[in-house]
Amino acid sequence: MEELGIYPTHTPNLTNPVVSKFKLASSSTNNQDVYLKLKKLQKELELLILQEEYIKDEQRHLKRELVRAQEEVKKIQSVPLVIGQFLEPIDQHTGIVSSTTGSNYVVRILSTLDRELLKPSSSVALHRHSNALVDILPPEADSSISIVGENEKPDVTYNDVGGLDMQKQEIREAVELPLTQADLYKQIGIDPPRGVLLYGPPGTGKTMLVKAVANSSTASFIRVVGSEFVQKYLGEGPRMVRDVFRLARENSPSIIFIDEIDAIATKRFDAQTGADREVQRILLELLNQMDGFDQTSNVKVIMATNRADTLDPALLRPGRLDRKIEFPSLRDRRERRLIFSTIASKMSLAPEVDLDSLIIRNDPLSGAVIAAIMQEAGLRAVRKNRYVILQSDLEEAYTSQVKTGTDVDKFEFYK
Repeated sequence: MEELGIYPTHTPNLTNPVVSKFKLASSSTNNQDVYLKLKKLQKELELLILQEEYIKDEQRHLKRELVRAQEEVKKIQSVPLVIGQFLEPIDQHTGIVSSTTGSNYVVRILSTLDRELLKPSSSVALHRHSNALVDILPPEADSSISIVGENEKPDVTYNDVGGLDMQKQEIREAVELPLTQADLYKQIGIDPPRGVLLYGPPGTGKTMLVKAVANSSTASFIRVVGSEFVQKYLGEGPRMVRDVFRLARENSPSIIFIDEIDAIATKRFDAQTGADREVQRILLELLNQMDGFDQTSNVKVIMATNRADTLDPALLRPGRLDRKIEFPSLRDRRERRLIFSTIASKMSLAPEVDLDSLIIRNDPLSGAVIAAIMQEAGLRAVRKNRYVILQSDLEEAYTSQVKTGTDVDKFEFYK
């Protein structure tokens, strides 16, 4: 190589002792840092494992406490409880309740109860000894008011009600039409009637016509008797009235039928006893509910009575009972024929039976009396083991059911 004039170049030695020592020191420092981090992470892992075990132990302990608390709640709720009414809360743990005895108590509220459901006037269950509030009842639990179900609706139709053509038309216009064709009233610019009063002597078909309304209407139907509002304890009657209208509003469109309304709606006077004052409070609550419920809630009220002359004028005024339908006691021949024909269409009559012989008589007959005549004739046929009703059965039944002018009142000795 040298002979050719090529001389090899010497590569400098790059391995510096100082640099090598620095690299070794840096490598050992990195290893030490990694080791320290590893130790630190191991300690953190051990700490997390200890925390996990502690949390699991605490969770098992809380589960046991929960089961024990649930068993205690079941023990409390398994004993007979007292139904009360929640009035107002004091703080998160106590409140004021009213029991069925009429007394108010400051009681503790069970911690497991949902405070959002605990509202004033809600029905609650109280412990029989401590009166502690242990449960919240649904609104309908403490009420004897219920909606007539589809299977419970009467099977009476308008065709089963003989006569009363004008009464049928008026009650349909006042009750059914506003529920089915509310837009018609809006277009005309009038408010539909809020309530209807059916009045007339006993046995003229008031309740039977309401049964036909309940059968033909798809609205929810609520039926109560006026005497049901008169309860043993003070305040129960007005609360029951509120429950009726609350239930009707929640299930609108709905119809409320109050039979024998004269039991709670007689003319007001200076009450001398607590019972009279309670009845007047029931009437005031009824007036408030009828005047206060929203007209758009589709709630209609039907009331029936035999003594319209005893009702309070505030109830009869327009705006509460807008339409008053009279049921006459005396029927003309056309009405009688319709009633006899309607009842007889469901009965087995002999071919020679002549209903006109009964229709043309001048004795005062109501719808209930005519139904009683036909019923009595059927019973006489059954008594004689016959499957058809003869003219003689009708004559005997007519004589036994209809009091003529020469007959003596059977109940005269009670007067």
